[in-house]
Amino acid sequence: MGGDAVSAVVSLAEFEAASGAARRALAAEVDAICRRSGFLAIRDHGVRQETIDEVWSLAEAFFDYPEAVKATAAGPSPSHPYGYFSFLSEALAKSEGVETPPDLKESFNCGPFERPKGVIDPEYHDFCYAETPWPEEPKGFQVACRRYFEEMNALAGRVMALFAEALGRPGDYFEPALSSPVSAMRILNYPEQDTAPAPGQLRAGAHTDYGSLTILLQKDFPPGLQIQSADGGWEPAPFAPGAFIVNIGDLLARWTNDRWVSTRHRVANPQDQKKARARRQSIAFFHMPNWDAEIAPISVEGADSKYAAVLAGPHLMSKFQRSKDV
Repeated sequence: MGGDAVSAVVSLAEFEAASGAARRALAAEVDAICRRSGFLAIRDHGVRQETIDEVWSLAEAFFDYPEAVKATAAGPSPSHPYGYFSFLSEALAKSEGVETPPDLKESFNCGPFERPKGVIDPEYHDFCYAETPWPEEPKGFQVACRRYFEEMNALAGRVMALFAEALGRPGDYFEPALSSPVSAMRILNYPEQDTAPAPGQLRAGAHTDYGSLTILLQKDFPPGLQIQSADGGWEPAPFAPGAFIVNIGDLLARWTNDRWVSTRHRVANPQDQKKARARRQSIAFFHMPNWDAEIAPISVEGADSKYAAVLAGPHLMSKFQRSKDV
């Protein structure tokens, strides 16, 4: 796929154009990457560059506004999932019970743009489909986010089709669980560091993602995204110019009966002073299955199931709740 065991770079177009033994070989390569690290760089993805450039530049413009302006897009309460979250308002490591100073970042979160019909669990649906408080400026921000969100939903479906074949299943295997995904998007800004971080303080603390997969857009400078290796050390996440970083979430690891791994990752503070002073931005799309999708472990090579079947929505909400209660 134009990659190797170290870079974990995958060409989505190459896979989709392949057939027969060549397609099976590419799927097997993806299976090996997902078993080893759960992180891969997806290139030749077909997402329009103008869509990427537009949301990136408007997000950058939003974070350039004074705090008082950005705060007008904050949610009605600290527990509201969407809207603007100010600098130092979160410590991701707390989701794993680790006490650290707040992360050196701010963010804007948005959820699904359309609520499905037939809501049967209003309390939790009101969380996943809560209103996003959109800022008035910059103009076009909401439209750009929606366009990008829709392209990420489509890309996630294609990646899940690739993943299905990597698990020895038909490409449409996951489709029944993905007709109304409760996905969300988070735009992150890591300001320039003009003062030294507190002990144990990172740009984003170590954590795993909860859902099926995450699609991350970032640039190559400054670096900082790291994944934890099997020996407990930290190494750079795979990267390729023009590629998205895709990583397995906790739910997909469970879905694959732990054949694939949901790897802990973080955004570290650059050691080089020039890099530390540089601003960093990224956009994370968190793909989730349908609220009522039954997640039963997939048996590969006759392995016994480690988990009972669960419904995706309530299972994900239990993880959110534990994180909030830490």
